[in-house]
Amino acid sequence: MAQHCKQLIFLGDGMGDRPVDSLGGLTPLEYQRTPALDFLAAGGECGLMYPIRPGMPAGSDTAHMAILGYDPFKYYMGRGPFEAKGVGLDVQAGDLAFRCNFSTLTDGVISDRRAGRIKQGTDQLAQLLNEAFVEGLEGVKVIVKESVEHRAALVLRGEGLSAEIGDADPHEVGVPPLEVKPLPGAEEDPAAQRTARIVNEFVRRGHEVLAKAPVNAERAQQGLPVANVLLPRGVGTAPNLKPFSEEWGLNGALIVEVDLVRGLGMYLGMNLVNVPQATGGADTDELAIAEAVVSALESHDFVLCNIKAPDLAGHDYSPRAKCEAVAKVDRAVGYLLDHLDWKQHVMMLGADHCTPCALGDHSGDGVPVAFYGYGTRPDYVQTYGERPCATGSLGKIGRNDVMYLLGNLAGTIHKFGA
Repeated sequence: MAQHCKQLIFLGDGMGDRPVDSLGGLTPLEYQRTPALDFLAAGGECGLMYPIRPGMPAGSDTAHMAILGYDPFKYYMGRGPFEAKGVGLDVQAGDLAFRCNFSTLTDGVISDRRAGRIKQGTDQLAQLLNEAFVEGLEGVKVIVKESVEHRAALVLRGEGLSAEIGDADPHEVGVPPLEVKPLPGAEEDPAAQRTARIVNEFVRRGHEVLAKAPVNAERAQQGLPVANVLLPRGVGTAPNLKPFSEEWGLNGALIVEVDLVRGLGMYLGMNLVNVPQATGGADTDELAIAEAVVSALESHDFVLCNIKAPDLAGHDYSPRAKCEAVAKVDRAVGYLLDHLDWKQHVMMLGADHCTPCALGDHSGDGVPVAFYGYGTRPDYVQTYGERPCATGSLGKIGRNDVMYLLGNLAGTIHKFGA
């Protein structure tokens, strides 16, 4: 057995992309100068990772589950419970949890799914909704809690509920909110019918409440998009996940900027490291995040870190902003290269998924990965990017491979067989 090293997974959320015309046919990773990422790729083993399977777009939740070694096809019960858990809501057995967006509804259609990426006042909006639904809906308790920026979580608690329903969020602008309906195969299920009815009533009455909110009156005066509707999506129930320490024998920590991944870490029993300067936006302090990673590795065997900014730029169709976000990741990695003993540490650099600027959403393209540090066998890749890493020695890796590859290098994976 090799010596045991500290393990690190460092992700630029949504950092993978496709060639962009305005960048001369390069991806943001290929276009932006990234000396630290290139140094790491040149000194490590590279490849492409498909967190779910080739061609299947991954959500941030399912991608992180897979990267941490939990097969999402086996364990995934919906995105909502992670979001709710991450903002501090207790998702009990039988509860339904939703991920939500505060959005802008104009003349009956959605004009901004993120309400101008609202940063302040969502706690007041959530409070107004909780007060409006204090009596519940059809005997079902309604709990709303704000998250980062435009995000929020909704929990429905009561008897006779079903997760076999669709979303209210159409995931596009210029159309009305969707009428929530039972999923195919559950159309005649009374519980699914009742749950759909309750969610539709919540959206309708919630819009009436939020339209009158003082926060939105102030935003309208300032010419900002109002957050006058809350759109639920990603319904799910609490998953049953084996603690990370039992699954992998590692004392793990998470340093992440979004409640969704934080919630997953809570279900896994991992330690959550809070970085006040980590905003979850384009203005996040990447060096404060990197400093926290170095500090966390002093007391943990394993750390996963995620910087959100690249994903935001991809969703905003902004190649230039994504290049700036990639530069943030590069500066953070540069700090890690300078402050960690790479005879005692091994890391995987990558992304949880691609968020191409041309799509404004996740895609099923492979993301470039590089393993660097103790035990790695450098290949011939010299720069970090989608096309360079595709030629690396790792080839294509997939669901659940990362923890085994990382653990093999760190000496924490036991031999299979005699």
